[in-house]
Amino acid sequence: VQLQASGGGVVQAGGSLRLSCVVSMSISNVAALAWYRQAPGKRRGLIAHIDSGGGTYYPGSVKGRFTISSDNARNTIYLQMNGLKPEDTAVYYCNVDVRPRYPYDYWGQGTLVTVSS
Repeated sequence: VQLQASGGGVVQAGGSLRLSCVVSMSISNVAALAWYRQAPGKRRGLIAHIDSGGGTYYPGSVKGRFTISSDNARNTIYLQMNGLKPEDTAVYYCNVDVRPRYPYDYWGQGTLVTVSS
């Protein structure tokens, strides 16, 4: 299974970006889809999650600014990011949770988002 993330780039603070992640398998019945990010010198952390029932989770740092969605017909996961801040600068990774299958999940290669002040 391959995940190809795209859409990163350089944007000014307050701007918007939409990340895309094309998955090489059907995402219609997976357990969950997610986006993570890793800033320089920091651990990778969850920033957006959607489960098979459509329930979403966002940590406080991005809640109200970021939105995760998917297009099952295109096997694509999206992350709409609005009101970007310099602290959002990081490499963003998409993730597909396919439990109970093993391996449990798959990762994209990451796309860099840089927010200038």
